[in-house]
Amino acid sequence: MNGVHDLGGMQAMGPIRHEKDEPVFHEVWESRVYAMTRALRAWRKWTLDHSRHSIERLAQDEYLRMSYYERWFASSLALSVEHGLLTQEEASTGRPTTGATRATPALDATQAARTPTRGIRSAVDPAVGPRFSIGQRVHTLNINPVGHTRLPRYARDKRGVIVRDHGVYDFPDTVAHDLGTQRQHVYAVQFTARELWGGTASERDTVHLDLFEDYFERA
Repeated sequence: MNGVHDLGGMQAMGPIRHEKDEPVFHEVWESRVYAMTRALRAWRKWTLDHSRHSIERLAQDEYLRMSYYERWFASSLALSVEHGLLTQEEASTGRPTTGATRATPALDATQAARTPTRGIRSAVDPAVGPRFSIGQRVHTLNINPVGHTRLPRYARDKRGVIVRDHGVYDFPDTVAHDLGTQRQHVYAVQFTARELWGGTASERDTVHLDLFEDYFERA
């Protein structure tokens, strides 16, 4: 969606600072948030696309203030309330309310075994044929959705060429809003840096983006 949450990033937001030998987690609580997030997926109440859109719904000032795992925690908390795993009172106080419904057991071995995967179906689906082909030139749409999308703003209204067909996947823009899977092919599309960022970009560089069919048309 448009805003500071845009997956492609924005200009004038400061440099990206590389941390040499960066640890997986900077604080113990981050590892706990990661574990809780993965455990919550065992109930299959929401998808990865729901999680991403939940983070996008954070207020812009809060989003910029929060660290990476603070956003994960805020998203998991909001989704847990929305899907009935917690009440708003429990989320606010951190204490169970009297008579609250609880899963028993909270997370058993069978459920835990499913958490490492995202539940993504096979990308091989003969029932869904491709609308485009490798080598075809395409033009991305100039969309400005208020909901979830995986098409970054810097790649909208741009021309590129398809270099690979990744197969068939659920369409995030509809899944995040419970509007169906609308399964379709995903392609690696190559853009020149100058097509994306203008004449100041290197004429030697190219960028490959994995894009769903609904994001572009024939050039």
